[in-house]
Amino acid sequence: MQISIITVSFNSASTIRDTIDSVLFQTYNDIEYIIVDGQSNDNTVEIIQSYESKFAGRLHWISEPDKGLYDAMNKGIQLATGDVIGIINSDDFYHRSDVVELIAEAFTQSNVQSVFGDVRFVNPTNLDKTVRYYRARNFNPERFRFGFMPPHPTFFTYKKNFDQYGYYKSDYKIAADYELLIRFLYKNRLSYKYLALDVMKMRTGGASTASMKSNIVLNQEIVRACNENGIYTNMPILMLKYFVKIWELIITKE
Repeated sequence: MQISIITVSFNSASTIRDTIDSVLFQTYNDIEYIIVDGQSNDNTVEIIQSYESKFAGRLHWISEPDKGLYDAMNKGIQLATGDVIGIINSDDFYHRSDVVELIAEAFTQSNVQSVFGDVRFVNPTNLDKTVRYYRARNFNPERFRFGFMPPHPTFFTYKKNFDQYGYYKSDYKIAADYELLIRFLYKNRLSYKYLALDVMKMRTGGASTASMKSNIVLNQEIVRACNENGIYTNMPILMLKYFVKIWELIITKE
């Protein structure tokens, strides 16, 4: 089973080395790594080029203008030749070398269509300091209406599912990943396996958590995503999720 891992980058010079190294040092042998850069104007591309020989032909990259994050993700999926697709952002990284190996085992041993796990949010200035630990063990598709989804960067599924059920909707600003997971796991009922491990570390401060304004846009798009896929929800229902998030912050600090 070949696994294609996709990273989208734009002016990511300060973080992308961690991302690339974490893929490079995976113990699983059959990895295709694809980087889709949005024509960065810092030295991101030079960093990517410096890794070409280290991946021995398994690294493929492009650098060109795109229509945003989700358009770039779609480009990466279209370029992929692997059986299974996974996405890791250019400011996130696998902090253990056997993650992809465990993902592959889950597919082969469980005969499921998708696999996901937990994620550890860390302080951008201290990557050993956990700010929040997001456990996906209680997820089920009915929870989408309350604003809960599996951590998107831990989600792996077969490429054929994108071809059959569709790619990311690029007219979403923040929540196209949420909409895609609803479409895959709720509307089309893809089978899944949860792995009780923190698949990766994510630096806090991403697009969906950067400001109050982005949170409003996120929730508006979640309502839209649910409605488009036959799930009833509204803003008051989504507000309930913040009690859970506060609890996760509390127990993480403890």
